[in-house]
Amino acid sequence: MIRALLLSTVLLAAPVQAQSRCLTAPEAEAVTLVALPTIIQQTGVVCATRLPSSSLLRQTDGGFIDKYRDAAERAWPNARAAIVKLSDPLIDGLLQSEFARPLLTAALAPLLVGRINPADCGTIDRFVTQLAPLPPQNTAGVIVTTLGYLKAEKAKGKDSAVPDLPLCTGSAR
Repeated sequence: MIRALLLSTVLLAAPVQAQSRCLTAPEAEAVTLVALPTIIQQTGVVCATRLPSSSLLRQTDGGFIDKYRDAAERAWPNARAAIVKLSDPLIDGLLQSEFARPLLTAALAPLLVGRINPADCGTIDRFVTQLAPLPPQNTAGVIVTTLGYLKAEKAKGKDSAVPDLPLCTGSAR
């Protein structure tokens, strides 16, 4: 799931024209927050046969997923600005539509969640369960911080499967 969540930043940044454009930690966290509800739900679908029905990942409604939906709603204006920053200012008009966010997350989630190895579902479930008590903003922060660390390690020549992410160097809070 971390890999899928981290890749959401990459996919959202696909139209980047110049590598000099990057996201600060708060911008990357906003993008992550917007993607999290759909990714969590679709991860539950992928892992349905591997996890008990009581797993947080398999819950389609209730307090856990609702707090991520609420956080995604609040994060959308900042995520939208981050997406525009990475692409073209003209895209902002398209992103103003009430359909933009659902279309964006619906298109991205299958690409990200499709990379999940079902054998990893137990680990993903444990990870999500451990993060569940945290506010969604903290979860997004953990994901972005982890990505920033892995990006820095990759830059040092360490073997890492992390793609080149548009995270600004030294953008940690």
